[in-house]
Amino acid sequence: MTDQVIAGVDLSRLRELNSLTVVRALRDQPPTTVTELAALTGLSRPAVDVIAQGLVGSGWAKVVEPGASSTVGRPARRYRFNATAGHVLGVDVGGHKILALIADLDGNVVHTARRSIGADADPGERLAALDEIIATALREAGKTAHDIWAVTVGVTGPVDATGRTTLFTPLPGWQTVDLAAHLKDRFACPIVVENDCKLAALAERWLGVARDADDIVFLLAGMRMGAGLIIDGTLRRGYGGAAGEIGALKALRWLAAPGHLQNCPGVPASVSPDDAAAWVFNAARDGNRDARTALNRYVKDVALGAAALVLALDPQVVVFGGGFSRSADLVLEPLSRELAKLCLRVPEVRASTLGADSVALGALRLALIEVDQRLFSVGLSAPVAPRR
Repeated sequence: MTDQVIAGVDLSRLRELNSLTVVRALRDQPPTTVTELAALTGLSRPAVDVIAQGLVGSGWAKVVEPGASSTVGRPARRYRFNATAGHVLGVDVGGHKILALIADLDGNVVHTARRSIGADADPGERLAALDEIIATALREAGKTAHDIWAVTVGVTGPVDATGRTTLFTPLPGWQTVDLAAHLKDRFACPIVVENDCKLAALAERWLGVARDADDIVFLLAGMRMGAGLIIDGTLRRGYGGAAGEIGALKALRWLAAPGHLQNCPGVPASVSPDDAAAWVFNAARDGNRDARTALNRYVKDVALGAAALVLALDPQVVVFGGGFSRSADLVLEPLSRELAKLCLRVPEVRASTLGADSVALGALRLALIEVDQRLFSVGLSAPVAPRR
């Protein structure tokens, strides 16, 4: 009797693993026939046929009805992964804004919600704004917290293994915030908190200008400087989550670099400190001498920190991102020249195409990675069939 029970359990587990194998194959492919799935998975065609039909019934797959064909006979039925079976949430909690993106399991963004917040907001105010924007995004997308399979939130400052920014963050009082614990009251799914620069780097490799590269240095350039590192295709966090925080080395002048733009002579008194850099970039385009001097000093300081990372990591690509990437036309060429003076080998320097959405998009990508790791881990029981 015991042997029969064990055999029954083993057979059930085998069916489960075979189903996950087919789901994985569907996950990475365009609409696929049973014959093609059998070749991809190594399973027999009759077995795949039964599994595929079962996956349709449970909501994991959809049938793509064959269209018109000039060939003789009816075209083969094709199956595709049901990307709407679940959704993920990516959030960027920045100094001046909170941006939330909801995407299906293929990474297609289905809803965006954004609101501004003051840089001096205390933790309570920022958390309340976060709760509000998440609630708004879910409501307007027609989703509930139970429809979200993974959440990733990007924050400013190095994030340790507990999800906190205990080493440093410019967000007032944020070192005391346990963001994952705060969100667990709303979500039952995995919640990951990660540094914004690292997420932006991930986004550039996923959807941005570095899709062809496995070794990337991402420069977050704005009123503060930061960096995200991808080496051998893997996001690098470091032992304590502080990889890339080269601005802490004051001799490299990274933290002071934006000050050249803020303190540029000639910036009108009516221009706020947050808008001074934009004024300088525009004035430099028009040939303003003071603006060009400030821009050159800014680029030299950025190049020092970037060169240190390039010499240490030898990346294929350096991505110039963040808010200042809108003025990359003024920065890329002089930055490359400065790197040539400092580095043994100069990587290609590219401007980000993702703009202000890069951190939230990287958060989506990390959430999708989390879903796949949980879904396809052989140590897990069969995934719960999504609600249809």
